[in-house]
Amino acid sequence: MSNELTKQGWLKRITIDKSRLNEIVEEYKLLGFEVHLEPVTLEDFDEECGNCFQNQIEKFKTVYVRKRK
Repeated sequence: MSNELTKQGWLKRITIDKSRLNEIVEEYKLLGFEVHLEPVTLEDFDEECGNCFQNQIEKFKTVYVRKRK
């Protein structure tokens, strides 16, 4: 999915847990960006990190941004 998003002008910025997600989204919007959120999969992490996060994966989102048109 990230290749498709990149073709549409989206830039991957951060993968973050939901406890800080609203703060990040609002800040990017204030800076003039559109924000798109994607669910996180274990493939988004290296093997070591993936093992730690596998039981918590639903708590994370990846934030993509692009300048508003």
